[in-house]
Amino acid sequence: MVGQRIGYVRVSSYDQNPERQIENIKVNKIFIDKASGKDTHRPELDALLSFVREGDSVVVHSMDRLARNLDDLRRLVQNLTTRGVKIEFVKEGLTFTGEESPMANFMLSVMGAFAEFERSLIKERQLEGIELAKKRGVYKGRKKSLTNELQSELKQRVANGEPKAKIARDYGISRETLYQYLKNDL
Repeated sequence: MVGQRIGYVRVSSYDQNPERQIENIKVNKIFIDKASGKDTHRPELDALLSFVREGDSVVVHSMDRLARNLDDLRRLVQNLTTRGVKIEFVKEGLTFTGEESPMANFMLSVMGAFAEFERSLIKERQLEGIELAKKRGVYKGRKKSLTNELQSELKQRVANGEPKAKIARDYGISRETLYQYLKNDL
């Protein structure tokens, strides 16, 4: 049974170009998530998993675009292949059908481990870069969500006894951020 070719793309931020990952690859349908790799909330991946049927092929640019870590990768590949869905990883040049040999399972584990290792190295370098920038005094951190005027307004509303959850919603911030403003006088 020949099914559809379904593309899955994940970019880490809204300003990244998802087209690069599926360029020159013919697919019938594409699912695009804009979420960090560590994010467990990937609605388009969930939609893809509900959409695919036996005989379909899922095409992904690389293993690290599909999974957060090696365990997640193995679980997703097994979920798809046991349902009769083929999965292709373009960058790695690997295809899994569910009829794998021990060598294919080994390759999935090794390549997945390399992808996870590479991601951890990137994160480590990023943290080192932030630390060095802080020492030089050029790292300012994230821009504050609220101006000083809005922070004063927020504090006044809390002092008046308004529910903190409502105040946070009104300002479009999380309750944790609200508590940080109250605690640290950010």
